Amino acid sequence: MNKQYTVRYLPLFDRDLTAAVNYIALTMEDPVTAERLVDEVEAAIEKRREMPKAFAPYPSKKQRKHPYYRINVGNYLIFYVVIGSVMEVRRFLHNKRNIDKLL
Repeated sequence: MNKQYTVRYLPLFDRDLTAAVNYIALTMEDPVTAERLVDEVEAAIEKRREMPKAFAPYPSKKQRKHPYYRINVGNYLIFYVVIGSVMEVRRFLHNKRNIDKLL
């Protein structure tokens, strides 16, 4: 029997995702791709929710109380930590950004 994890989204994740979606939909003028990205992000998080610790932690240069894990979605990375029975989704970043600086 798998443990049930609750997903909690930090406001920073929401801002990251909104910025990416707005850029794709408005600047790139591709609302269909923006909507598809949101669907893919939601599906990836829901799938990972079943076993969030089944993957290797993200190799961070910083000492952390809770290690980061990542989910790849296209050119983007979703970063989360697991605290007890909560999968806390923290960041949504393009894979070309300076990840270590932003985490």
